[in-house]
Amino acid sequence: MSLSMQKIWLAVLLLLIVLHNSDGEFEQWCIADEQTPDVELQAGLDWACGKGGADCSKIQVNEPCYLPNTVRDHASYAFNNYYQKFKNRGATCYFKGAAMTTELDPSHNSCQFEFSA
Repeated sequence: MSLSMQKIWLAVLLLLIVLHNSDGEFEQWCIADEQTPDVELQAGLDWACGKGGADCSKIQVNEPCYLPNTVRDHASYAFNNYYQKFKNRGATCYFKGAAMTTELDPSHNSCQFEFSA
């Protein structure tokens, strides 16, 4: 194997090590899809915070994830809370196509998005 090929394999290996957590799984968060209209996000948000069983207390007024006060931001928090809480029981990050997974932590300022392995 050539030296340049060895360097490429080493770079790939290092990248995989950096991107994996200690359990060997990628960290993923569930967020609202940017392409989804607010009316669909609101329906998913209502379900997640209601029948879905997500803890939406942090997106209430004066709580750390209330701002920015947009349907998209609140839906992202609720979708992720639901996903992290129930993914080990088969829950998905779908919400009728309104959500998607990301490997970039969506936490911001005092609003911390949970991650559970």
